[in-house]
Amino acid sequence: MGFEMKPETKDALSKDQCKVKSPNPNSVSSPHIKKKKKKEKKKKRVMRRKRSSSPGDEITAVRKLFDTCKEVFSNGGPGLIPSEDKIQQLRDILDNMKPEDVGLSQTMPYFRQDYGPESESSPPITYLHLHQCEQFSIGIFCLPPSGVIPLHNHPGMTVFSKLLFGTMHIKSYDWVVDAPMRDTKTRLAKLKMDSTLTAPCNASILYPEDGGNMHRFTARTACAVLDVLGPPYCNPEGRHCTYFLEFPLDNSSSEEDNVLRGVVEKEGHAWLQERDDNPEDLNVVGALYTGPKVED
Repeated sequence: MGFEMKPETKDALSKDQCKVKSPNPNSVSSPHIKKKKKKEKKKKRVMRRKRSSSPGDEITAVRKLFDTCKEVFSNGGPGLIPSEDKIQQLRDILDNMKPEDVGLSQTMPYFRQDYGPESESSPPITYLHLHQCEQFSIGIFCLPPSGVIPLHNHPGMTVFSKLLFGTMHIKSYDWVVDAPMRDTKTRLAKLKMDSTLTAPCNASILYPEDGGNMHRFTARTACAVLDVLGPPYCNPEGRHCTYFLEFPLDNSSSEEDNVLRGVVEKEGHAWLQERDDNPEDLNVVGALYTGPKVED
């Protein structure tokens, strides 16, 4: 079915076909409106670029750390070590982190020698909790001068430790595989590290069976350590923190010498004895993290 025009409509169209109509400024198809719209779109694009480049929208160092940890430990679990590429990826982030990235200053009360009750036998160590999930945890240990974190283990974990400022002595061990045990709670360990670090320095890494899985921290000056654990401690899953007493082989008896003869040399080895309870020299208190946001 066709559409038939009325005669007057045909005449009107024929008369207007050769006329050049002047544009209506208010018409939607007017070039004035089109130019105006183009200017408005350009202005919006510029505003979006400005907003995206504003300081408030920049990704902070601690957020980069969080995002990288999610990627590195996404397929992790007890005893599983991330690939070399992923380990380096996380290490690069930590190596460049500074105290101000997590809102820390050496003038904070956590780092004073006289911080905490006078009755305490050792200066308190403050722990700032940033994040914890099944795959990993992020936290900061704030140690005043002479603060000590006793010798302890990290079962099935890969651990990154970054000294943010200060000077700290680290002593660490790994178990000697297949060595005879002294008793049911005492195993032979080999010294991995016995050194003093001063910030700025690169992050150190320990692994489930290597790299100094058992370590002790002693603050020579006020210092802060940023720790990333993958996976974190979990008592129900058997990953509880165990503390140890250290007995150098140099002080061992002749009977123990006979047991170890031909197995190891005395130098650089020690017996590590599991402690039944938390050490008396361990004094850790929690505090609220007030630095930049870790996650949305």
